[in-house]
Amino acid sequence: MPVSFSRLRIAGFKSFAEPTVVEIRGGLTGIVGPNGCGKSNVVDALRWAMGEGSARALRGSEMDDVIFAGTAARPSRNLAEVTLLLEEVQGAAPPPWHETPEIEVTRRIERGVGSHFRVNGREARARDVQNLFADLASGARASAIIGQGRITALVPARPEERRLILEEAAGITGLHARRHEAELKLRAAEANLGRAEDLKGQLEAQHEALKRQARQATRYRNLSGHVRTAEAELLAIGRARAGLARAAAAAALHAARTGAAEATTAATRATAAATAAAARVPPLRSAEAEARTVLERRRLGLEQLAAEAARAEAALREAAARVAQVERDQAHATQAATDARAATERLAAEAARLAAEDAAAPAAHAAAETEFRAAAEAASAAERAANVATERAAALG
Repeated sequence: MPVSFSRLRIAGFKSFAEPTVVEIRGGLTGIVGPNGCGKSNVVDALRWAMGEGSARALRGSEMDDVIFAGTAARPSRNLAEVTLLLEEVQGAAPPPWHETPEIEVTRRIERGVGSHFRVNGREARARDVQNLFADLASGARASAIIGQGRITALVPARPEERRLILEEAAGITGLHARRHEAELKLRAAEANLGRAEDLKGQLEAQHEALKRQARQATRYRNLSGHVRTAEAELLAIGRARAGLARAAAAAALHAARTGAAEATTAATRATAAATAAAARVPPLRSAEAEARTVLERRRLGLEQLAAEAARAEAALREAAARVAQVERDQAHATQAATDARAATERLAAEAARLAAEDAAAPAAHAAAETEFRAAAEAASAAERAANVATERAAALG
């Protein structure tokens, strides 16, 4: 027997503000009403319950638009729920529902949260619900749901589109969906395998690094054991040395105590000797004072002699400087006398030259007077010529 839809319960979906139950009886069931009464919303609710995931296919912009938005008289709802009851599905439905006589599919959406499915009261994935209806030769986009213009679109349909209709009628659409899902899972498994290979390579590299670290740790552990053994031996040697040093220190202490006793005895004897020496000190101090007085007098005499010797050396140096200055002055005087004789000779020659010039001076003076008179007469003549020229210029003017 074919699977049948027996009941559709709608609550808060689009125009159905209150819960509404649509009984689908045997034979032909129709919904009659004016435009805008919500007939298409019944089909939208049926498709939405069967797993429709596109808000545009439900005549909305987003999935929350399927929730009752409210009117002037009714507040909006935050929840929408559609329940579809299927009967006579035993043997036709896929596992795990193949032995169930009835299947109740419920889809519930909450505003701002999203929607979820329940099949016979248990949570289910949207993919499981879509595969269920595909195996039952139905679904949200099955050819059994015929909308406006669907018949017109089937007549000129391409062979591929008609093939989809025939496969749906044959009930193998679910196999294609499962095949596609299996291919996706296979690709995901291959990708996971590739990642696993990469991870294996990384783990092998880490394993090699850990093996090296393990070898290093083993070597460190062995070396640590050797170091601890060496430290124990070193501590034992140090302890033995400390014991020897302690014994030596004890012997040195005994020797020091013995030496201290001997030093005390010697100090007693030295004190007695110091007392006896102190008794002999006053006469020695008097003799020392007298010797110091004599020494001071001799030191003062030596200082006076040293001062006189210094004064004599200074006078000697001053006399030597004076002698040197006299010698320099004598040399300068000699040079001056030589220069004076040379100057006297030059002056005598100059006097002779001047006497010769004085003897020739009267003749030169007479010649100069003659030249002066001639120049004066020429000047007078020139002045007279200038006066005549001036007078002529005045006359002409």
